[in-house]
Amino acid sequence: MSIRILRTLIAVHDHKTFSAAADAVFVTHAAVSQQMRTLEENWGIQLFDRSRRTPELTPLGRALVAKAREVVRAYDQMLPSVLGETGVSGEVALGALPTTLTTLIPSAISMLVAAFPQVHVRLFPGLTLQLISQLERGALDAVLASRPQLLPAGVEFLEVAEEPLQLLASMDTKSDDPFELIATHPFIRFNREAVVGHMIESWLQSKHIRVNEAMELDGLEAISSMVYANLGVAIAPKRSVLPNNPLPLKRLSLGDDAPIRRLGLLYPRDTAHGRVLSELHSVCLRAVAKGAFGDANMQNDI
Repeated sequence: MSIRILRTLIAVHDHKTFSAAADAVFVTHAAVSQQMRTLEENWGIQLFDRSRRTPELTPLGRALVAKAREVVRAYDQMLPSVLGETGVSGEVALGALPTTLTTLIPSAISMLVAAFPQVHVRLFPGLTLQLISQLERGALDAVLASRPQLLPAGVEFLEVAEEPLQLLASMDTKSDDPFELIATHPFIRFNREAVVGHMIESWLQSKHIRVNEAMELDGLEAISSMVYANLGVAIAPKRSVLPNNPLPLKRLSLGDDAPIRRLGLLYPRDTAHGRVLSELHSVCLRAVAKGAFGDANMQNDI
């Protein structure tokens, strides 16, 4: 038995099928099947119920997965625990929302690599649900994204910031009433495939608001630019880390019951990058506490 086989067993539990587990641990379907047979033979027990079309873990198999997680976690932390601070090293594949790539992410990563030069972060932009899917497949080590309504099994969430939704409008608009502005201007919608886009749509429906939709966009910068050009109004998160040169826009509260985007770090419970991700979370919190990227005015945001 090896750590590699225990990782495969955990992957089968988390991904439900041998094929999906094979993709997650970068081996073939046949290799996963052989490794599981080897475990059963070595331990003299039945890990899977193979009477079904898709083999399922037996109750004993599921109990052993929990123990396997402990063993793998202890193995992964063995060297860092001895090395102390110098154990914070290696490469991390990090998924991140486009809205974080111009302020929060560069601020946090610059602090991380300054403190730990042996850490290398590879960035992959995307929307929350797309990134979480890649995280579950093992293509990413962690994701900085919006908290979904339901966390996938085996995924942890460390909150970084709360970002209430607000209305963006051109300075040329006459009213400061967000509801009046939504009713009387074209609406620039945040992509509904994004978690925040779904939050916006749910809020509009809860308020029985019908909008005159003008366009649907992904990026906060693009949306803000359209609003600045007086092409409509939009609802977007209030950034926790402000940009250097914010556009002059009206930013109006949606009220005490405005939806709040919870931004945070998502990662597998059995991650091999525990120390690095702990430090990444720490510098993200420091970036949010600082509140601005570069020389941005702390009173503005975009």
